[in-house]
Amino acid sequence: MSRNRWVVVVATLCLGTMGWSSLPGEEPKETKEAKPAAKEKQVDDKESSTKPADDAKAKSEDDEYYELYRVFSETMFQVEQNYVKKVDRRKLMEAAIRGLLDELDPYSNFISPDEIDRFRTSVDSQFGGIGIQITQENGELRVLSPIVGSPAYNAGLEAGDAIVEVNGKSTEGIPLDEAVKLLKGEPGTKVKLTVIHVHSRKRETLTVERKIIEVETVLGDKRSDDDQWNFMLDDEKKIGYIRLTSFSRATASDLEAALKSLKKQGMKGLVLDLRFNPGGLLKSAIEVADLFVADGRIVSTKGRNTEERPVNARKPGTFEGFPMAVLVNRYSASASEIVSACLQDHKRAIVVGERTWGKGSVQNVIELEEGQSALKLTTAAYMRPNGHNIHRFPDSKETDEWGVMPDKGFDLKLPDAELGDLVRTRRDRDLLLVSHSPAVKREAPAADPQVEQKATEVKADDEDEPKAAGDAEKPAADDEKTDPKKEAKKPLKVPPGAHSPANPTKKDFVDRQLGKALEYIAEQQQVEQAKVDTAN
Repeated sequence: MSRNRWVVVVATLCLGTMGWSSLPGEEPKETKEAKPAAKEKQVDDKESSTKPADDAKAKSEDDEYYELYRVFSETMFQVEQNYVKKVDRRKLMEAAIRGLLDELDPYSNFISPDEIDRFRTSVDSQFGGIGIQITQENGELRVLSPIVGSPAYNAGLEAGDAIVEVNGKSTEGIPLDEAVKLLKGEPGTKVKLTVIHVHSRKRETLTVERKIIEVETVLGDKRSDDDQWNFMLDDEKKIGYIRLTSFSRATASDLEAALKSLKKQGMKGLVLDLRFNPGGLLKSAIEVADLFVADGRIVSTKGRNTEERPVNARKPGTFEGFPMAVLVNRYSASASEIVSACLQDHKRAIVVGERTWGKGSVQNVIELEEGQSALKLTTAAYMRPNGHNIHRFPDSKETDEWGVMPDKGFDLKLPDAELGDLVRTRRDRDLLLVSHSPAVKREAPAADPQVEQKATEVKADDEDEPKAAGDAEKPAADDEKTDPKKEAKKPLKVPPGAHSPANPTKKDFVDRQLGKALEYIAEQQQVEQAKVDTAN
């Protein structure tokens, strides 16, 4: 390729992306026209005094751009023609784009064609597939957990089932990314799976039709007997618990449904858990905050090319009249900070935990190559209702104002070890270790002489030792029960990956941050009850 052609390619690429920086739903700002002069002489004087200077400035800027593009194209030309070995032109260009964005901020990124599907899944929290989480154990592909109501769930797949073939292709040693690609596909298409069920150890071939799978972003503390989330944490005090894992398009509507369910059950307090929530869509964060605030500012955004845009709450559909606590930690970011800051500033909820991440910028996703790739570009910053800053800049200090701080007396930072236990505990609650799908027919596992022999040997070794009180057999956790009468005596096999052997979840783990939130809500309930008693 000639040097001149490189100049044309680069110039076209750069000029072709101009004018796409407007935020969704906005029209690009119009160029400001000169105001009509009151007198013709003033116009002549202005033109004669400023036009040459403006033209010179514009020409100087054009010359600078041309020189910079020429240097870039020359570099690309030299690398392509003379580097010691042949290089991929696409990789060079993507590297150049990433290098450009590295000079901006950590949140402006180029999303390549290889990454675009995963990015869309993370934003939309939905994809075409059968609805299972998978893992690998000693080269074997296994179901980590089915998604409730998904095709895989309805077909009877359970945690721990081994998937030995997909469309007739063996899965032995298959990379997880490749396995995911085989299982995903257009809704309405079918995939054939050969599985070995964990309980019966029977081999079965199933044909499962793919559907749109929505990843849950609104979770409770534990599941009910029908595998759905139970959002009522304390039945006696009527305290609800809702955990948001991200802010997707469906988060606000799913949260509203959960709140309506809690309201029917007589909810008198709520814990909203935003810990480890990295954020998501700005629109979703606004909708979530609007569910709890009746009026006033939710957030305001302002960019270089956009005027300040305040967003206010609306009264209809507001859930109020009960105390709230919001849980946050050092990994709560962006949309999580918008919601927690809004509820804190309006004194709608107290914030419990530790200082949040500190991301107060908004990214606009700009499609490139007709949607085959994308540019995630920081285009605006947002401010909390009180007008204060949330963003943590590279040179920010701990003493500076950034992020969302817990309310006074509710600052509780967990050490890393305790934080790890919290992560594992919540992860285990998320996994559907025992499915109640109608398709599942439980049978006793087939006899395995080696396993039986090993169990006998262990029992013989421990037979004469007294059993400590804490070692007595415990019933399965509420989210692991099926029919108590039928399942009480049958051990359930935990799927590989559900618990890390090197660092298992502590059975006696106590979530101190959640406990502090519950204490606050219980105290507020007592205060309200005292007011009622006094009035009567």
